[in-house]
Amino acid sequence: MKFHASATVLAITAALAFPALSLAQPANEPFLKWLDATAQKQLAARDATIRAIRTPEQVAARKQYVRAKLLELIGGLPNYQGPLNARKLWQKDMGRYVIEGITYESLPSYVVTANLYRPRAIGRYPAVLFPLGHWDIGKAAAQRIAANLAIKGFVVLAFDPMGQGERQQSYDSRMARSLIGGSTEQHFMNGALATMAGGNVARYFIWDGMRGIDYLQSREEVDPSRIGCTGCSGGGTQTTYISALDDRVKVAAPACYMQSFKLLFSGTIGDSEQSFANFISSGLDQTDYVELFSPKPWLIANTEKDFFTPAAAKIVYEEARNWYEMAGAQEKVKWVVGPGGHGTPLNVREAIYDWMIRWIGDGQTSSKEEEIDMLPDLELNVTPAGQVGGVDLYTHIAKELKSPSAIPALPDDPYPVNEKLLEGTGSTAVVVVETGTLPGYRAEQLHKRGVTVLAINPRGYPVTRYPYYSGDWATNERAWLIGKSLPLMRAADIAAAARKLKARPGVDRVMVQASGVGGWWAIYALQNEPAIAKAWVDKTPHSIRAAFDQPVHQDLHDVVIPGVVPDVKPSRRLLWTDPTDWMRNVIKVPGEYVYRQVIYDDDSERLITLFLK
Repeated sequence: MKFHASATVLAITAALAFPALSLAQPANEPFLKWLDATAQKQLAARDATIRAIRTPEQVAARKQYVRAKLLELIGGLPNYQGPLNARKLWQKDMGRYVIEGITYESLPSYVVTANLYRPRAIGRYPAVLFPLGHWDIGKAAAQRIAANLAIKGFVVLAFDPMGQGERQQSYDSRMARSLIGGSTEQHFMNGALATMAGGNVARYFIWDGMRGIDYLQSREEVDPSRIGCTGCSGGGTQTTYISALDDRVKVAAPACYMQSFKLLFSGTIGDSEQSFANFISSGLDQTDYVELFSPKPWLIANTEKDFFTPAAAKIVYEEARNWYEMAGAQEKVKWVVGPGGHGTPLNVREAIYDWMIRWIGDGQTSSKEEEIDMLPDLELNVTPAGQVGGVDLYTHIAKELKSPSAIPALPDDPYPVNEKLLEGTGSTAVVVVETGTLPGYRAEQLHKRGVTVLAINPRGYPVTRYPYYSGDWATNERAWLIGKSLPLMRAADIAAAARKLKARPGVDRVMVQASGVGGWWAIYALQNEPAIAKAWVDKTPHSIRAAFDQPVHQDLHDVVIPGVVPDVKPSRRLLWTDPTDWMRNVIKVPGEYVYRQVIYDDDSERLITLFLK
């Protein structure tokens, strides 16, 4: 479905920016409250650190820490200084301003599509980098603001982020769409990979923007000493990151993004590039971006009814204002709130114009918005096909992958899980890992064999699953924000259940059975817990590393341990049946894997017999 760019395009497409997160994690779910309690302790410790900062030397030390830590958490910036290979494919004269269709390479064969808006008159102007939010139409959503800035004497580069506009990942020309789905889902696909590789997919979003600044500074119309950055939603995210980490940005104006995790953590959590592993546990909150940028001018913009709430933005603003006051620069931080939902209403847009004019413009031009001739988004496509081609991002992420990692130790953070005990008669007991109602079909099958079964829902289950490929991404991201790994915590739940069974009178041997991605939690438990004699994983992806070889995968977030990619094979203690790829297809894999001979219950009984040997 395509939308014509208009003043309402941001409101129309707000639903595309973030899915219905209540489906992924209800706000009153006990495990979310448990995670949030940890987050709030870490944020309180950060507050104490900030309150203790009083001198210029302490400010400088904090900035040095924040910058180094941010770069560490995203895995550093790409080490690539090759040519931009910039091309101008077309130009449109709009009367008072000109639009150009531009491409450039941020990494080898990784092409960025952009619209450059510039004043028609010859001159040397300040420039504004304009990353886009999570709406699928890409750079067309910038048209009204970018055109007005051009009229007011700015050169503006509005570019498509990965997975949006003309930069669809896993694009299928037969269907004229991505095989993955919408823009946010494409971010998730790459986000899980980047986190396992030891960084965050944000490093590539940031790099696209930094290379965009390289391009702006190469233009003869641009004064390279006067660069600003603005964007809304996901574009506000990128504006925040790029401005904080690129010293060339002199003024920032992120909209509909900045929030304190004091409220955001249990609310509308962001997607992969908005959730760095260990961010909160490292003593950081979003205000640190503003404080790192200080005392340069920073405008925070929100709307009254946004899912990124003004209440959470107010926390950021009030702390940042105190920080700027210490530097005697309180006039350089401002907060504006507009009416309506997610987007940039008129008063927010005019606040952005005023902020840019005041700090990098001539200081005289009116900030009043002017009417412009809006073009349909298809007319703003840079490429004839509407898709740029080149390599998908996952191929660059795969290059960052290191040798296989050891499975970490399980955390010691007990959590009360749902469980159901089925008493048996033999000396063997089995923990059956379930994600739905207890007991499930497999638990009942084993119980019929006389086995004592403890069916458990690992923490966070049962939960209404988010109906996309990414699985339980929200819970996993919340966990890694506070320095935890949900797969390891679920493995710890399995290990605790095994110890509980082992302590029962008459039980000599404890085993574990799990299916799908839950098989990896069982594997992590098997590798760490001596009480587990054997595990059976069924229809479980055969290799986590194999996910880096394909652009589309299902439920990968549910096995992510930040910075860890283990390599595990079947063994005497690990029965692995019907191994799959990351699209749940059973595939032939070299090794001691076992396959069903038929699909009926009699073959299931054969597998149970193999397991209980």
